[in-house]
Amino acid sequence: MSVVVTRLFDTYEHATQAVSELESGGIPHSDISIVANNQGGEIPTGQTEDVDGDAGTGAGTGASIGTVLGGGAGLLAGLGMLAIPGVGPVVAAGWLIATAVGAGVGAGAGGLLGSLVGAGVDEADAHVYAEGVRRGGTLVTARVDEGQRSMVEGVMDRSSGVTATSRGQDYRAGGWEKFDEMAPAYRAETPAGAAMPSPMIGDVPPVSVDPTQPRTPPTTR
Repeated sequence: MSVVVTRLFDTYEHATQAVSELESGGIPHSDISIVANNQGGEIPTGQTEDVDGDAGTGAGTGASIGTVLGGGAGLLAGLGMLAIPGVGPVVAAGWLIATAVGAGVGAGAGGLLGSLVGAGVDEADAHVYAEGVRRGGTLVTARVDEGQRSMVEGVMDRSSGVTATSRGQDYRAGGWEKFDEMAPAYRAETPAGAAMPSPMIGDVPPVSVDPTQPRTPPTTR
């Protein structure tokens, strides 16, 4: 029985570390997919075609099916540039994106959310993962036999992968409800839109002093 294992990564480096370890562990690159937000254009790809279309209303693609499927050099050698509704520019490779591209209308074939749900990811989880990419994250998805699930989850977790359950709690704490393909590009200070960290113990806010009140000298022991 085949299962789909997915994790969200706050950095592209952690995601590629997971991909490389999965390939080294015997998972064919044809069964791994990666989708990384590339709003700033920092991630290089193996092809130079421009992204077509408007990422806010539909998705064109400058990548061919052959590009996003990856080649003999591994999954990351096949990275292509895409535009995904509600997400914007991404670099992607693998079966998850190739399925959408193969539909004939680029990644707009249901978008990232539709591709995840179509692959068997729980719809609520798919909303979180799509939102995570929108907020600057990188998504890694692997389809494997049930017997390989634990190994794949271990690899992703060791590489700082985050589950939809964990990250969804962070998003909902900030008022988020679901991924919206028509939403504008996300702007945030933290990677993948994670909740801002709570103050550390010992971080004491400044105390205002009323100059009209007498000051009590500190006691000594």
